[in-house]
Amino acid sequence: MLENKTPLADRLRPQKFSDFMGQPHLTGKDGLIKKMLQSSKMVSMIFWGPPGSGKTTLARLIAKNTHSHFFHYSAVSATLKDIRAVVKEAEERLKAYEQKSILFLDEIHRFNKAQQDAFLPYVENGVITLIGATTENPSFEVIGPLLSRCRVFVLEQLKEKELAKIIGRGLKQLKREIEPKALNFLLQVSNGDARTALNILELSSFLTKSKKIKTQDIEQATQKETLLYDKQGEEHYNTISAFIKSMRASNTDAALYYLARMVAAGEDPLFIARRMVIFASEDIGMAQPTALVVANEVFRACETIGYPECQINLAHGVVYLAKASKDRSAYNAYFEALGDVKKYGNLPIPLNLRNAPTKLMKEFNYGKNYQMYPDKNKSLLPDKIKDKKYYNK
Repeated sequence: MLENKTPLADRLRPQKFSDFMGQPHLTGKDGLIKKMLQSSKMVSMIFWGPPGSGKTTLARLIAKNTHSHFFHYSAVSATLKDIRAVVKEAEERLKAYEQKSILFLDEIHRFNKAQQDAFLPYVENGVITLIGATTENPSFEVIGPLLSRCRVFVLEQLKEKELAKIIGRGLKQLKREIEPKALNFLLQVSNGDARTALNILELSSFLTKSKKIKTQDIEQATQKETLLYDKQGEEHYNTISAFIKSMRASNTDAALYYLARMVAAGEDPLFIARRMVIFASEDIGMAQPTALVVANEVFRACETIGYPECQINLAHGVVYLAKASKDRSAYNAYFEALGDVKKYGNLPIPLNLRNAPTKLMKEFNYGKNYQMYPDKNKSLLPDKIKDKKYYNK
């Protein structure tokens, strides 16, 4: 009964392309990978996509269809010694049997620069075909020389109808049924991840004696929904970007939602509060100067109290900032002035504004005709840009 000890997700892994679910742009009739296989022209590649979207399965199918030996490693545990052993065996197979080798490296973004560098000569000379898998943007996580030698394929999150078909296969394997409400709930908590869906389904079937799986069985198996949110990865920046843009648009509901996502994922509250302080000056500015005071107090509260209570302070501050009037005039004026500084360099400061602590400086007219409260329309800028107006309110 060894097969029954194998996780359901592995037992259901497709063995042919016709059973592969999702990614029609890659595996469909006119899919890029399908065309590549038909032309017998294989290149090293990077699969970029969310968890459970089929990256490992797709790599295995490519190996099977090209009659290549398949090496499977994870960058979390693999070492350079492992990679060298793979290369040695791949060279021997190529020489003895003319068999090609595919090295599938899951979570390739976790390899450092030196480790990624080690692949270059073997990818270049064709000893191995590298297929790297990552949930993170490869342009940030994979070194340029390696990236330039690989074709990047983007895998999309599975659609609900695709995930429902996979769950249907799982139910057939488990000889179970599922209530419609339970199925909808499972689709929601799985978040497009086939592996998560099947793991939850399998655990649910162990937890109930009933032939039909119910919502409470799914809830019990799920325990806690996991969120895709790598604090060093792209989703981190996508979420904070959506958060800031929602406050900028005065969309309070969206701002609170993205705040909740960050808090639920364990984001550092000081990181969130720091961005709120910046936002208060950048986007609200002179329309409501007290916004900066509120944002600073939220930061102080987070610093003093911490989670879980400070999430209330964050929510309070987010609502205030989202509802506040917006005015970027001070922000825009400053960066226009900064642009002139970079463009013109250190322009001579008008003599009347210069400090004159010595007699010699006074003889050179430093500080001459200085007025403490001159006409507000009188320019105090260097002569070359004396007519510039940065702040026009």
